[in-house]
Amino acid sequence: MASDQPTSTDRRARSKERMAGLVSSRNETLALYSNLASNRPYTAGDQTEEMVRRFCQALVDYAATAHFQLYRYIVENKERRQAVLALAEQVYPQIAATTDAILDFNDRYDVAPLETRIGDLADDLSQLGELLADRIQLEDQVIEALDGAR
Repeated sequence: MASDQPTSTDRRARSKERMAGLVSSRNETLALYSNLASNRPYTAGDQTEEMVRRFCQALVDYAATAHFQLYRYIVENKERRQAVLALAEQVYPQIAATTDAILDFNDRYDVAPLETRIGDLADDLSQLGELLADRIQLEDQVIEALDGAR
């Protein structure tokens, strides 16, 4: 009689798919960030507005992907490996704080008219870049734990 429980091989394959989805979304976001950051000086024209819009969409998609593809699995207690759970408990609050900052950035630049914030864009992108670098280091720790704690 076949079991309805997924095999460990199935769980590992899904875990690798989740990690690959997160990394792919992250890479797209970083590419758009780099493109936008190198487009100085900023003006409130159509080109900059489109770049900011695309970046904000990718940024929010990345944050959502991280949550739904990786962290939700841990938060919902579906992860059983103690090493992964201990690390997630340690880093998740920091990652959640970066998600809040990502959403704040999106609200400032994707919702409000760009011309009202154009003077702040360079500084805000710089701060966001530092935040993303910190977040990526934390995510990589979780990904490494998920991949190595088998």
